Amino acid sequence: MSSESVTVTVRLIRSFEHRNFRPVLYHDVNLDQTVKEFIAFVKKDVMSRTGLLPPFRKYTYDTMKIIHQAHGSKTNELVVSLEDDDKLILAEDSTLKVAGVANETELAFFCMDDYRKYKTHPVATW
Repeated sequence: MSSESVTVTVRLIRSFEHRNFRPVLYHDVNLDQTVKEFIAFVKKDVMSRTGLLPPFRKYTYDTMKIIHQAHGSKTNELVVSLEDDDKLILAEDSTLKVAGVANETELAFFCMDDYRKYKTHPVATW
């Protein structure tokens, strides 16, 4: 059985309030790996990317959430939707495929503590 590989965009969210994020494109992502394995891979990759500013490379990312999937509707929220956490936040013990990741899925990668704070007071600072 061959594993399916896809292209995924990971949006590194440094600040919800300041709408500070950077998209990073990943090709040949194996959907049979666990979310935990993919998170470890992205963390390691981000730390070594010279094109990313140090605040993005050194940030404490720990959670992934589906933002958008190909041919699906997009949220009006500029950084990440605050809805449907139970369906859209990826469980670490699940495979990417089971978690709902498919080709051209866009994922948010952020710090859960920051997300919770922003969710209780979702005000953007310009």
